[in-house]
Amino acid sequence: MKILVPLDDSEPALTALEHALETFPEADLTILHVVNPSVSAYRSDAPYNFPRAVELEEEKAEALFETARELATDHDGTLETATMVGAPPRGIVEYASEHDVDGIVLGSHGREGVSRVLLGSVAEQVVRRAQVPVTVVR
Repeated sequence: MKILVPLDDSEPALTALEHALETFPEADLTILHVVNPSVSAYRSDAPYNFPRAVELEEEKAEALFETARELATDHDGTLETATMVGAPPRGIVEYASEHDVDGIVLGSHGREGVSRVLLGSVAEQVVRRAQVPVTVVR
């Protein structure tokens, strides 16, 4: 069984990873971080530079992956990691489809406040678009 766990730097995402490790101990887990450069552009004071924004986000992804690996080790599990560039909901659904994923486990929300209202809920969009079962963890 292949389980996809999208990961950002939110507490719900880590809770979802922990849930996946506990619920699917024998599954092949893939941790996916979708780099969204359009959001990254607003996180820094530097002039917008697309390649640099992607590079910085990929560096952050490596730190997230290290945390994920440590959590997996604590649960006697292993995992694969993947990064892609694009809009998170589309990237998650696309990755699941292209890699024959059997299920997706994700946090209820990683964004808060105005950002969540403007961009919509990633979890909600994934639930609507995915062709595989989706577990949303609160």
